[in-house]
Amino acid sequence: MDLIKALNTRYSTKEFDPIKKISGEDLEKIETLLQLSPSSTNVQPWHFVLASTEEGKKRISKATQGFFSFNEQKVLNSSAVVVFAAKTEITDEYLRHVLEKEDLDGRFAEPQMKNDNHMGRKTFVDLHKYDYKDSQHWAQKQLYLNLGNFLLGLAHLGIDALPMEGLDMKVLDEEFGLREKGFSSAIVVALGHHADTDFNTSLPKSRLAKEEIIERI
Repeated sequence: MDLIKALNTRYSTKEFDPIKKISGEDLEKIETLLQLSPSSTNVQPWHFVLASTEEGKKRISKATQGFFSFNEQKVLNSSAVVVFAAKTEITDEYLRHVLEKEDLDGRFAEPQMKNDNHMGRKTFVDLHKYDYKDSQHWAQKQLYLNLGNFLLGLAHLGIDALPMEGLDMKVLDEEFGLREKGFSSAIVVALGHHADTDFNTSLPKSRLAKEEIIERI
């Protein structure tokens, strides 16, 4: 699909058709979208739970009880659901892990580049940890970079999606043991194909005018 057409046709799906399923091939592409997203200094401070089974979706739906019950059917009727979680702490051990993976993948043309890359990334991590004191918030910013990339990729694949913050994230953290793994959930994305009765399908897209939001100089 043409990129601009994908942007114009994607929307927040309010009602999924539970009969229409995402193919196994597309699920593989969905995983690749999550994997290939950019992040500041390539720090990749994230973890994802991908549920494509009824059992998996029911586990995620535990976070839609009570106040968040308006999102329960969106989770259960979707074809798949992704929980986006961000690192709660970016440790030196983790930075070394990323560095060694980059080295294995051939990212460093010269030996010195490996150390330079590590020190540069560590400088930014330490800046947010000690000076700005917002390291967890910074990790979530990287997670939202992934989200934007993910939504665009889904639209290009012709897959409908709904990003949701209206769930009990503590429930998700407990259900999947995320905090013990060093992560905390921040957003959930339901995926699939919209139902014919979804009221939001035919509504026109509304954005502020380019002249209002873009200043050419």
